[in-house]
Amino acid sequence: MRLYLTAFICLLTFLGNSQNKYWVFLSDKDTAGYDPYAFFDSKAIERRIINDIPVWDYSDIPVSQQYVNVLGSLSDSITFASRWFNAVCLYATENQIDNIRTLPFVIRIEQAATGHFVAADENSENQTSYISPGLQSKQLSLMQASLFREAGITGKGVRIAIFDGGFPNVDVLPCFKHVRDNNRIIKTWDFTRNKENVYGFSSHGTTVMCCIAGIDTAGDPFGLATDAEFLLARTEVNAEPYSEEENWVAALEWADQNGADIVNSSLGYTFHRYFPYEMDGKTSFVTRGANMAASKGILVVNAAGNEGDGKWKYIGAPADADSVLSVGGVDPYSGYHINFSSFGPTADRRLKPNVCAAGQVYAYGKKGPGVHYGTSFASPLTAGFAACAMQAKPGVRTYDMFLEIQKSGHLYPYYDYAHGYGIPQASYFLNTAAEESLSEIEISVSDSEVIVAVAVDPTDSTENNYCYVHCSNASGVLSWYKVLTVYEGEILRMNKNDFRPGEILRVYYDGKIKSLQF
Repeated sequence: MRLYLTAFICLLTFLGNSQNKYWVFLSDKDTAGYDPYAFFDSKAIERRIINDIPVWDYSDIPVSQQYVNVLGSLSDSITFASRWFNAVCLYATENQIDNIRTLPFVIRIEQAATGHFVAADENSENQTSYISPGLQSKQLSLMQASLFREAGITGKGVRIAIFDGGFPNVDVLPCFKHVRDNNRIIKTWDFTRNKENVYGFSSHGTTVMCCIAGIDTAGDPFGLATDAEFLLARTEVNAEPYSEEENWVAALEWADQNGADIVNSSLGYTFHRYFPYEMDGKTSFVTRGANMAASKGILVVNAAGNEGDGKWKYIGAPADADSVLSVGGVDPYSGYHINFSSFGPTADRRLKPNVCAAGQVYAYGKKGPGVHYGTSFASPLTAGFAACAMQAKPGVRTYDMFLEIQKSGHLYPYYDYAHGYGIPQASYFLNTAAEESLSEIEISVSDSEVIVAVAVDPTDSTENNYCYVHCSNASGVLSWYKVLTVYEGEILRMNKNDFRPGEILRVYYDGKIKSLQF
């Protein structure tokens, strides 16, 4: 009996002394001496002015150093102090956190459990290195990249922050020579080690950056924004099964301070930390951080994830954030959803992904060019597109640009939970008239049936002809959607009684769209 009692006391002692991670939210800040014009890069000030955001805002003021010092003395260690949330992330035992809870400037405490990090292409470093004829061109032509280049639109003057697991050889690879020679890597920071050097570790970030700004030895681009500026942040440690969400939010605040217009994040947090019902746009800390970044006028572009053919299936955080431009993947040769790309909607039935791009790309890793798979690479292709759109339409507020990029999708106003509004098109931002298709869509309604038929353009030589059909309610939530291979004539026959009053049937085919409201 004495042995059991001793063991029980030891267990209680261990539990009382074991460390957990917490967010400690604070009551106020020290505003004395804060000058936003000294604190922020001039581009951050410019972004606030364009977006009608106050230059002086309470949420931008750093956390009180006095409070940080007190919390540091009462805990094991502090990992990050967030000015946006006026909160400190720290490690503490249960006994320590009980003492911290009594402090007069502490208003609440949340446990900050670590989350499973899913880079949207976890095997990026092991991808094939064979040359894929036409893929480099195809990943860009899907977005009409040549129209931007012919107009001299290359993302010039737009600052893009990339969050990833490392950027090995970005400082020496030939595909980034034009970026280095023009001093367009503005700042770097490794948030996992608190050091400036990010040119090592996972090559995932190298490939992501190549999909934004890389140029091959022949002078042909891998991405659209070859003249953009960059902030490179290492936020993840691939060797560990769990990653820290506070690194991601810390990088957001750093990117904001240093003038980022766009953030590309090919990262996600899913299982081992969250359940699918928590992908609701408000639960995870990274999602809350992403929405805060959007309120500061930053366009956050995030990969939808690669869970489409797995058990999770759905998008992860922060792709669930309402204000994040979430990007799904398509097969670059067909334009159709690629099997691994995660599906929407969010848990509260909002549209995700918002748009899509090639989920198979030809780009550099740390050793040279090769073929890579993942929505990791659809996201930077879209971030590069967004930079070009911002250059083409300067002075447009970020949320309006978010909406415009959705409208530029080749399927718009059709949408579904695999493709969003489709692949963004450069012609939308250049007011270039699209070539008129001779295809036609017909929706006929009888007393009992609804029939969809198409007439195929006889001059169209496209091998993969898909017709996209969805049914939504008045709030925009989809009841169902289908993608059908097109043959001349009738392609879909439905029972009229299956449609509810107010529902909308939309059909997209070959640049044409037809709608019917019941």
